[in-house]
Amino acid sequence: MKEEVKLHIYSADLTSELNLPYVDGGIKAGFPSPAQDYLTESIDLNKALIFHTETTFYAKVSGDSMKDAGINDGDLVVIDKSLEAQDGDYVAAFIDGEFTLKQFKLDEANHCAWLIPANENYSPIKVTEDNDFMVWGVITSCIKRFHKF
Repeated sequence: MKEEVKLHIYSADLTSELNLPYVDGGIKAGFPSPAQDYLTESIDLNKALIFHTETTFYAKVSGDSMKDAGINDGDLVVIDKSLEAQDGDYVAAFIDGEFTLKQFKLDEANHCAWLIPANENYSPIKVTEDNDFMVWGVITSCIKRFHKF
C-alpha cells in the first residue's frame, strides 16, 4: 500500500516568548494531588522544543503510517534539518518525488537504508543509491492535540 504524504510546513517563530505555568515535579498519573501547589515556574515552549532556530520547522502530519509510534494524523512534529539522521531516528524524508515520515534504519550489510512505517498496513521502503533520496530533517518532538477546538 503506497501512502501519499502531504507535509504542511511552518517556520518556527521565536520572536516572542510565551511563558506558561509549569508544574514542577510533574503530574503523577496515579493518585491525584493538587497540581496548583506545584506551580512554581514557567516554561517557554519555543525554548523547550527548539534547539537550532535557523533550521527548525513544524509540520502537520497527514496520514496514519506512523500511528503505532504515537505520531497521528493531525499532529504537529518539530523537524530539525541540521541534525544528521542516526539509525532509529524518526525522519522527514524525500524519496522519489514524495515526502514521508518514517523511522530511519541503516542496513550497512546490504548497502542500503530502510524507511520503516509504524503501521502494519504499510510496507517498509528500501532506499538504495538508485533512489532520489534525502533525509530532509530529524523529528525531535511530536505535539498532540487531545481536545478538538
